[in-house]
Amino acid sequence: MNKDTNAGNWMQFKGKVQEQWGKLTHDDLDVIAGKREQLLGKIKERHGITQEEAEKQVTEWHAKNPTNFFERY
Repeated sequence: MNKDTNAGNWMQFKGKVQEQWGKLTHDDLDVIAGKREQLLGKIKERHGITQEEAEKQVTEWHAKNPTNFFERY
């Protein structure tokens, strides 16, 4: 997937991500920019949960909001 498509998809999903994980700031979302590992780290940090729980939440969220912008970096 090219970088422009990835960025565009991320812009579409920022609102949904912030709905799910309300403690994430706009700055957090700008840093995350659609990178799954960055998202996991910020969820862990802001919500005080384990890596496993963050992974579970993101996987469940992704199943409800399918997109191809989550490429593992």
